[in-house]
Amino acid sequence: MKNISLDITKAASFLKEGAVKAYEKEVKIAQETLENGTCPGNDFLGWLHLPTSITPAFLAEIQAVADTLRAKCEVIVVAGIGGSYLGARAVIEALGNSFAWLVNDKSNPTIVFAGNNIGEDYLYELSAYLKDKKFGVINISKSGTTTETALAFRLLKKQCEDQWGKEAAKDVIVAITDATKGAARAAADKEGYKTFIIPDNVGGRFSVLTPVGLLPIACAGFDITTLVKGAADMEQATGLNVPFEENIAAQYAAVRNVLYQEAGKKIEIVVNYQPKLHFFSEWWKQLYGESEGKDGKGIFPAACDFTTDLHSMGQWIQEGERSIFETIISIEKPEHEVLFPHDEENLDGLNFLAGKRVDDVNKMAELGTLLAHVDGGVPNIRVVVPQLNEYYLGQLIYFFEIACGISGNLLAVNPFNQPGVEAYKKNMFALLDKPGYEEESKKIKERLG
Repeated sequence: MKNISLDITKAASFLKEGAVKAYEKEVKIAQETLENGTCPGNDFLGWLHLPTSITPAFLAEIQAVADTLRAKCEVIVVAGIGGSYLGARAVIEALGNSFAWLVNDKSNPTIVFAGNNIGEDYLYELSAYLKDKKFGVINISKSGTTTETALAFRLLKKQCEDQWGKEAAKDVIVAITDATKGAARAAADKEGYKTFIIPDNVGGRFSVLTPVGLLPIACAGFDITTLVKGAADMEQATGLNVPFEENIAAQYAAVRNVLYQEAGKKIEIVVNYQPKLHFFSEWWKQLYGESEGKDGKGIFPAACDFTTDLHSMGQWIQEGERSIFETIISIEKPEHEVLFPHDEENLDGLNFLAGKRVDDVNKMAELGTLLAHVDGGVPNIRVVVPQLNEYYLGQLIYFFEIACGISGNLLAVNPFNQPGVEAYKKNMFALLDKPGYEEESKKIKERLG
C-alpha cells in the first residue's frame, strides 16, 4: 500500500528559493532531540515509538473488552475531555456512517460523548436519551478530578447503577486511568471495574494510540489492528534515518516554520473537503494548539470544513489580512459512488454535470479553491490521503504527531506541557469555593467587587 503524501509546492512558491531546504539541518537537530530524549518535556515521549511497540496480545486484550461492551450495550458513553476524547471521536466520526444514529443501525452500539463540557442542558438531554437504553461507560481520566469529566461520570455512574443494578453495572463500566494513583484509579479499584492504563509518558493529545483512543474505536466496530499498522508504517517512513527529501513530517515541520518565521504567516487553517473529517480537524487543533502555543510563540491553529465554510469564512480567507496559510487534507478516493442525474427541465442549469461523480465536482471545487487562495496570497500545503480507512487514518495521526514534536522543538518551546490550561481552573475553583482555594477566592471576589 502506498503512503500518504505531501505537496508543499504551493507554499514554497511564497518563499525564497531553497528556503525550506535550508531548514534541513535545524529539522534534523529538532528530530534528534526527540530521539535522544534531550528536548524539553522529554518525560512525555512515550508516543514516539508507540505504534511499533504495541503487541498483538495488547490489542487482543482491548478488543476482548470492546467485544464485551458491544455485546451488552446499545449505547456506550465515552467520558473524557481534550485528548481523552478527541482522538477517538476523530477516528469514529471519520469512519462511521454519518446517519447511523438516525437509521438505528443495530450492528454497532451508538457511541456518544460526555465529560467534555459543563452544559447542564446537554447532560439532562443525555440522561433522558439513556433512560430506556442498555448503556455502558468508558471513563477516561488520569486524575479522576478533571471537573468536566468527573462531574459527568458521577451522573453517569449513578444512572448506570440505577438501571443495571450495582453489581451488573460493574461489567459495563471501564476506567482508563493512572496505573496506581488518583481518584479515578481509587474508584475503579474500589468498585472492581475493568481498567486500562494511561502511560505516564504519553500526554493526552498524543494518546489516541493508547487505550484512550483504541478502546472506544474498537467499541465502535473499527479495526484497531489496521489503525496501529498504519501508524507503525508512518513511524518508519518518518524516522530519523529517512532523508529530508523523503520525510514528509520533516518537510511539513520545516515549511510551516519557515512560513511563520520568515513570511509572517501566524495562522494555519487546516482544511478538509470531506465532512467526516470535522472532528479530525478538532483533534489536530488541540494537538498543535496545546503543543506550540506558549512563551508568546506559536502558529494559531484554526480549521474549516470546505466547501461549507467557503460560504462563511471564504471571503476572509480570500481577501482578509495576509497572515494565514492553509493545510489541506485531501482524500483521493471516497468510499461510495453517487452519479449526478440528468434533468429534462434543467432549471438549475446543472445538466453539464450529468453523469459525473459528485466527488469529481468536489475535487474541482478543491482545486479551484486552492488556485484562488494561492492567487490571493495564501500559501497552500496538501496532505494527500489515498482513502479514508483505518490504515490511512493511522498514518495521518502519526504523521501529524511526529511533525508536531519536530515543529515544537524548532520553535524552542516545550511541546509536551500545557501550563496555560490550569489558569482558568484556578479561577473556577476559587469562584466555586473549593476547599484549598480560600486565598484565591478572596482575591477574585475583591477583584470583582
